[in-house]
Amino acid sequence: MSLILNIDTALDTASVCLSEDGNVLQLSSSENQKDHASWLHTAIAELLQKSGYVIKNLNAVAVSIGPGSYTGLRVGLAAAKGFCYALHIPLITVNSLKIIAFAVKDEAIDIICPLIDARRIEVFTAMYDKELGEKIPPHAMLVDEKSFASFLLQGKVLFCGNGVKKLRPLLSNSNAFFSNTMADASHLARLSLNCYNTKEFADLAYAEPLYIKEFYSPAAGTD
Repeated sequence: MSLILNIDTALDTASVCLSEDGNVLQLSSSENQKDHASWLHTAIAELLQKSGYVIKNLNAVAVSIGPGSYTGLRVGLAAAKGFCYALHIPLITVNSLKIIAFAVKDEAIDIICPLIDARRIEVFTAMYDKELGEKIPPHAMLVDEKSFASFLLQGKVLFCGNGVKKLRPLLSNSNAFFSNTMADASHLARLSLNCYNTKEFADLAYAEPLYIKEFYSPAAGTD
């Protein structure tokens, strides 16, 4: 049996879920990004109480490692590390773009392209096949009418994530499809189970958020 706490605070809407052998027992979310830090620990306590477990029952903690909100990533990873240090249990880190791709896996025909809004005209993105094999690693890119042209020549591309709204008005291609499905910690739960079973654990001392871009000050228009 694997009881895993899954934390996703990478984007505007944060979520946490408690899963047992990949099955979601309880799920909670918060759409107020500024309150993620204060909301998180209360939400976790409520999840455990509703499920009839205590914190010592956890076998691992999984967290969305980025890319995403600078503040959100720090909040989620700090909480996850704290639990793992205190309980002497493994830390599992999963790329945020892979979680988004997993959420739409059953909708895809050829290629999955998750997009995270990175402010201005930029997105964080990656490319996956239907089995979540990585074709292009996570990176930042500017979006315009020519974005993803080479991939759109190869087959049908399913774009997903909160960066879709930035790209959709720019693309007019019969191979471009857009999903409204949004990922949350319940999707992380399925991925974290695989990591737990294969012992793909992060190093507690050295695990850091995957920012991709260097931090900009709030005055520059980012969080």
